[in-house]
Amino acid sequence: MLNFTVGPVMSYDDVLAVAGEQVPYFRTQEFSETILENEAFMKEFVNAPDNAKVVFITGSGTASMEAVIMNVFTAKDKLLVIDGGSFGHRFTQLCDIHHIPYTAIKPECGHTVTTDMLNEYQNKGYTGLLVNIHETSTGVLYDAQMLGDFCKSQGMLYIVDAISSFLADPLDMQKVGADVIFTGSQKVLACAPGISIIVLGERALSRVWENETKTMYLDLKDALRNAERGQTPFTPAVGILRQINVRLRQIKRNGGANTEIERISIQAKDFRNKIRELPFEIVSESLSNAVTPLHPTTASAYDIFLQLKDDYGIWICPNGGDMKDSIFRVGHFGAQTTADNDTLVMAFKDLQSKGII
Repeated sequence: MLNFTVGPVMSYDDVLAVAGEQVPYFRTQEFSETILENEAFMKEFVNAPDNAKVVFITGSGTASMEAVIMNVFTAKDKLLVIDGGSFGHRFTQLCDIHHIPYTAIKPECGHTVTTDMLNEYQNKGYTGLLVNIHETSTGVLYDAQMLGDFCKSQGMLYIVDAISSFLADPLDMQKVGADVIFTGSQKVLACAPGISIIVLGERALSRVWENETKTMYLDLKDALRNAERGQTPFTPAVGILRQINVRLRQIKRNGGANTEIERISIQAKDFRNKIRELPFEIVSESLSNAVTPLHPTTASAYDIFLQLKDDYGIWICPNGGDMKDSIFRVGHFGAQTTADNDTLVMAFKDLQSKGII
């Protein structure tokens, strides 16, 4: 099987080796050292401030989305939410559930947010901005620096969901002024799904300690207290945290964050060059290295997904809802090579020769 989805993705051999081991007991000094090393790598790879803290949540990225909203904000806040697709829209749903006032900014499908769009919200009492910096459903990569500059000018907290963008696109926590960045285990980290990771800066940490949160499992105060000793409040996904450690060490050994970003950029550019003659349109005006969103001009996107899966053993990423038949996505992270791109493109051309696309 070749996996070109955006998560879970194909894992590296070192990660697969750990995944095949017995899961050890975790209330030990050895496991604490693993967690503390994971924290140090995460802070390094996003260039977090020295006083930033990292929390490992056993749950998918949505668990961290909810944890941040519950712990950092209250009903006294007034938020801006970039609602440019299904993942950005999830922020609005969470704000509704937790009764946090917000205004949704809705760019057109495939389009980014501009300075002019933000300007109408200046000096109107907004206290935070939430963005899925790479809206994976449409493939749009928003301008992290522009959004950060706006938040700084307005004194707003800046929350960056980088689940599919972490280590695929440049993201410097201090440079862009982000207060929170979070990601997941099954994207560029190429581990099993089940862990999401939150990096919290000083202003966000202050909010966490000040706010009263009605939750047990997603209480970041409890998580932060335990993190000081390299532990979690409850039983975590121990095996996945060990996988993450192996993968973070691998990234560091290979040259660090910039090298990983460049590797994925090369993979993405190679694929995009190889599909120029195929009947596909790239739908995003602002592309991430992580994924190429494609609109097939001669066939159903979902039919192409099924054909590749059933007849070629290749997985691409389908969409749901209104985009089910119009857009599919090809991911560029995980244990992929440019030779794998060749295999996928050959399958596309074979489908074309059969009149399917």
